[in-house]
Amino acid sequence: MRPLLRGCLVSVVVAAGLCVAVVVVPWRGGDEEPPAPEPSPTRTEIVREHRLDDRRMELTIRSRALDATTKVRLLLPRGWESRTGWPVLWLLHGGLDDHTSWTAKTDVEALTRDTGVLVVMPDGGRCGSYSDWWNGGEGGPPRWETYHLKELLPLLEARYRAGSRQAVAGYSMGGQGAMLYAAKGHFEAAASFSGALHLLGPGVPQAVMAGTAIGCFGTDWKRIWGDPEEQREVWRAHNPYDLADRLKGVRLYVAAGEGDLVEDLANRAGRAFAGRLEELGIPVRTHFSQGGHNHTSWQRELHRAYPMLMSAIGARPA
Repeated sequence: MRPLLRGCLVSVVVAAGLCVAVVVVPWRGGDEEPPAPEPSPTRTEIVREHRLDDRRMELTIRSRALDATTKVRLLLPRGWESRTGWPVLWLLHGGLDDHTSWTAKTDVEALTRDTGVLVVMPDGGRCGSYSDWWNGGEGGPPRWETYHLKELLPLLEARYRAGSRQAVAGYSMGGQGAMLYAAKGHFEAAASFSGALHLLGPGVPQAVMAGTAIGCFGTDWKRIWGDPEEQREVWRAHNPYDLADRLKGVRLYVAAGEGDLVEDLANRAGRAFAGRLEELGIPVRTHFSQGGHNHTSWQRELHRAYPMLMSAIGARPA
């Protein structure tokens, strides 16, 4: 096989795994549809509120920042309706996944059942990167960061009994998002499981290119942050490694495995990020071990990080 072709195939494999370890097939419809385009909403509003069972609630939201409708899954604490100001745990999914993935593929419902915490699992797009897209310098939708932090977060506090003490965790693309959002000052603790925490590290820009092509077929990957060389400052503005100094005072957890191509890349990025935090004198708990880029590993790491996350926001695991 020619070296160039081999390199392209490796990039595609790495990118698919950095999104999430699944078999990728073209989307052909089904129960979960991508955000539907809407005529430029004038305000953010709840389109539908659906109580699935005693704990699971699903919201459909029309977002100005996305110029579309999108969904959020909530896990309600026991006695949710009896008070306001619940501690909040945000769980961010990886690429190719959606707002249902945490409950569908991990035991997060059982883990949080006896903890007084409101769990928020928003959709972040199949290749959204938890960012306001650059779009050739023009900005505009999708603006995932604006939607999550300036539309959804205050809506949860106003209408769904969320308090101000909040933590965030995520896997793969969501791990990068967790640290990016924590650097904006909204969270008291953040955990990344297999996240690309150094976007400009070796191999990571190529993974973003291929991951966008796989996750959002037909989308120009440069729409997200531009070219990594020509728009380097845009990339740095979304790179947890370059934002590490903004994480002072945030309780941090970083984990990644090794043993497969994808997880090895996440491991190197995680170690570089942890090293940068150490240079800055910012404490971080790390767990670098054997394990693949999959939900079995991410469930295990959520269990390890969970006591720290709950302690930071004043909730106590059972």
